[in-house]
Amino acid sequence: MKAALTLFSFLPNSDDDMLGRISFAALLIALAATGLAVPGRSAAQCRLCAAPTTAPDSKAEQAKPIRLEVRTALDFDRLILTGPGNGQAILRPDGTRQSLGAIGGLSGRAIVAEVVVHGEPGRAVRVDLPRSIELYGLIGGSVRIEALVSDLPDFPALDGAGELRIRIGGELLITGDVDGDFRGDVPVIVDYL
Repeated sequence: MKAALTLFSFLPNSDDDMLGRISFAALLIALAATGLAVPGRSAAQCRLCAAPTTAPDSKAEQAKPIRLEVRTALDFDRLILTGPGNGQAILRPDGTRQSLGAIGGLSGRAIVAEVVVHGEPGRAVRVDLPRSIELYGLIGGSVRIEALVSDLPDFPALDGAGELRIRIGGELLITGDVDGDFRGDVPVIVDYL
């Protein structure tokens, strides 16, 4: 920013000499104060001049690491096919159950998964769950959990104690004539924002 200044010189020759000198002195002080308020060149670091660094951010190093604790696993317990055809077993994060199609009712022993995230209190986190997972039978075959649903808020964050509880349910789809025990993994990925 540039400042322009024009000075007028005058020679006071009347009784207003003192008033003129005070006005002139006030003008000079005001201009000097304005000149002091004009910022000089700002000192900024040249990003192109310094060697790039690949060291991790010091804030990230200071943050308490995230730890996941699986309290319970997602378990649809035993499902009974009542006839040929497709069926769907729904287990919501609040524990409500529903069965559709060729599946008998879900038993009371079906439980939702509960995962507790431990970390730095008050930090916002991003939680990624897969859209669907495949469960594989011990003697072959597979069934699919079509949708994993959770009770996560829109903007998840750890509470004052550094915890976030997540309950996870799903919609299990059965197609065809399948039989056996089926198992699979549900990857839960959590990162600080």
